[in-house]
Amino acid sequence: MTQHDVASYSVDSPVETQSAKDRSEPAPLPVTVVIPVKNEEQNLPQCLARLQRFAQVVVVDSGSTDRTKEIATNSGATILDFVWNGEYPKKRNWVLTTYRFNTPWVLFLDADEFIPVSFINELEQVIHSTDNSGFWLCYTNYFLGHELRYGLPQRKLALFRVDAGLYEKIEESHWSNLDMEVHEHPILAGKIGEIKTYIRHEDYKGLDRFLERHISYARWESRRYKILKEKGHGNLTDRQKIKYRYIDKWWFPWCYFFYTYVAKFGFLDGRPGFSYAFYKLWYFFSIRSLILEDLGI
Repeated sequence: MTQHDVASYSVDSPVETQSAKDRSEPAPLPVTVVIPVKNEEQNLPQCLARLQRFAQVVVVDSGSTDRTKEIATNSGATILDFVWNGEYPKKRNWVLTTYRFNTPWVLFLDADEFIPVSFINELEQVIHSTDNSGFWLCYTNYFLGHELRYGLPQRKLALFRVDAGLYEKIEESHWSNLDMEVHEHPILAGKIGEIKTYIRHEDYKGLDRFLERHISYARWESRRYKILKEKGHGNLTDRQKIKYRYIDKWWFPWCYFFYTYVAKFGFLDGRPGFSYAFYKLWYFFSIRSLILEDLGI
């Protein structure tokens, strides 16, 4: 608003005073943001700084030894301490089944995921009138400090009504060190929509942490493959069904590499694009190797 615009309004006008207040203090979005963490002092400050518009922020901590809890406390977030016993439920389902939400919606956000204002604006337009039970969210991925504009896009069903469902239940009896649902997806009743504005996914912990994390993921995937072979594919998404049907094949890592790097133009992202596609090839090759090792082949 220009100086002329300001001068044309009376500061004594109750209508204008209320309007100005509405603009400066918009109503909070009826969403609880849940951020599962462990030792996230590098990523968490930027993540939390973007969440002022949400009704509540809950940080679920798994025994952090750095400044994670201090950062969360200083931001005004609610902190929940989670200690996993190696069995069901893991962190996200534990929150859904034990925490008393005071909003109708929950958004699960990782500490390295940063919400732009445009996402909040789009969410505000749909959240009050939608009959959807949940929304797919899209992410702009970064690797080696560069945005990946091509390759296979990342999507997660991470925003849904509190009472719409839970993440799929996978019986784990101390065979995994992953205390949070990483590859499990929510099973929801009702229609699913999509928020089109992208969330920025950028981890500041470096390549060594990326590799360490994906080794844990590969061990988990190989174990889950064995369970699905024994019990069937259940409520998997179409994309998951394809993955677990062919993940033990020698050609699967190479097809994934070709699809993301060539067919989806990952090569246009330069060195980071090649590195990311190569490490995903390595990841799927590691899963297959662990499956074969488990089978004694």
